[in-house]
Amino acid sequence: MKRNAWKIELCLFSIILAGLLNNRNVSAQTENQAKQFSQGKNFIDTKIYTQEDDLRILKLFEGIRVADASDGMDKVGLPGIGLVSPKIMPLWKDTEEFTHRVVGIAVTARYVPTQKPPAGKMLPEAFDEWEGHFYTEYSSEPFVDLIREGTVLVIDDAEDADVGSIGSYNILDWSSRGCLGVITDGCARDTDEIILEKIPLYFREPGRGIRPGRNEIESVNRPVVIGGVLVMPGDVVLADGDGVIVIPREYAEKVALYAREVIEKDKAARRELYQRLGKKEDMSIK
Repeated sequence: MKRNAWKIELCLFSIILAGLLNNRNVSAQTENQAKQFSQGKNFIDTKIYTQEDDLRILKLFEGIRVADASDGMDKVGLPGIGLVSPKIMPLWKDTEEFTHRVVGIAVTARYVPTQKPPAGKMLPEAFDEWEGHFYTEYSSEPFVDLIREGTVLVIDDAEDADVGSIGSYNILDWSSRGCLGVITDGCARDTDEIILEKIPLYFREPGRGIRPGRNEIESVNRPVVIGGVLVMPGDVVLADGDGVIVIPREYAEKVALYAREVIEKDKAARRELYQRLGKKEDMSIK
């Protein structure tokens, strides 16, 4: 009897000891996790796609309008998803050749309002030095190396700051690297020159200030939010006179298929109507 009692006590001791060890392990894991989180952690992975696959996907969307893509999103079960706020609209429109339209693959960047103090009153030479240092250290453009043929640059900016992160020089430089257009929820400056350059830009409103003292680069090729819509690097972005839509990469092929059916039916119907009205054909129905 005593022997059985001893076995029971030993068994209970083993259970208690195992529980203590398990609690210690859990506590250590929790401590390690807390330490990791305290240093910052991203929970959404950035997927990498080849340029060959990017160009293959883009070919499927040639000639597709935002409205067609929206219908395609409805058909794949994502009604309303990806439709960027209509406050984000084109700086300029070309109603003859539609060169303001954009179909590209998202490269993303995020700028946030700075907490660093402004330059204050200083001599012009000192201000130039401060400005250059701020650009280099805090508000640079590290995403330029990611721009390639078929890229649409999507910039999540400090919305309430009167800052022209995009201007006539850098947007032209991005274009020379293969950027098809720029989408931002922020501002842009030099808008007259950008119109002359004919580089597609979809933005919230004009901004006058420079980046130093106003914003900082926070991340590159991470998830961003533009006009209430999540944009992942590699997503398909369409923009035209109706605004902007973002197609999640995993649904891109199906959306393109359905959108193609929509626009071909629309063209055929309008082509017939043009003929009936004696209206001269234009590029929109070809």
